[in-house]
Amino acid sequence: MFKKLLTSILLIMSLTISSQVSTDNSIHQFKVADISGNIFDFSELKGKKVMIVNTASKCGLTYQYESLQKLYSQYKDLNFVIIGFPSNDFLWQEPGSNDQIMDFCEQNYGVTFPMMSKIKVKGSKKHPIYQFLTEKSKNEFKDSKVTWNFQKYLINKAGKIEKIIAPKTRPDSEEIVSWITNGD
Repeated sequence: MFKKLLTSILLIMSLTISSQVSTDNSIHQFKVADISGNIFDFSELKGKKVMIVNTASKCGLTYQYESLQKLYSQYKDLNFVIIGFPSNDFLWQEPGSNDQIMDFCEQNYGVTFPMMSKIKVKGSKKHPIYQFLTEKSKNEFKDSKVTWNFQKYLINKAGKIEKIIAPKTRPDSEEIVSWITNGD
């Protein structure tokens, strides 16, 4: 009887502790596969401002890779990082494999910012990181939809969403540069 009671108490305690531990409402809770298949741990971005952007190689907005790379090169030493997530969700504008995408990015735009493996950013098979980015119940910011390639999510140093930037807004816009250079 005592063993059964003790087991029940320990089970309740462990569930309580694990539920407290797993309530991270920041981007830092995620580990994803990068474009080379290695694990990229978002907890390593604590204390950095982050721009997450869904990308595509055959889109009318693909030219934004150039501005993204310039922005990254200019501000990476100010605790700023860009994370690209290739996606084929909009008119099949990212049909290539991860290797093809990386080759395209390097050869055409000299991309050095972290690129992740190709994922779904909408629909029923939406990747968990995009579930977080688009669902207020998970991000505590707001519900949103990824409307097209090159939508930008600006994440503060604590891992919380601060702004959602429309796809057509250039990465080097005053709004984004001001957000990066603001000391917060």
